[in-house]
Amino acid sequence: MDVDMIFKIAAIGIIVAVLNQLLVRSGREEQAMLTTLAGLIVVLSLIVSQISSLFSTIKQLFGL
Repeated sequence: MDVDMIFKIAAIGIIVAVLNQLLVRSGREEQAMLTTLAGLIVVLSLIVSQISSLFSTIKQLFGL
């Protein structure tokens, strides 16, 4: 995993946290929850692609 991926995940986390706080303070808790959920889905999709790459590398390494 590259350092760039860690920075992307951290940036998404910071942006989601700021948006969450802004929405909660303005009284829009439902949108804050949806924003947090969307950030989680984006990060999970990034991680799933990396795990898929890991499995294909392991598969290629052992010749399966």
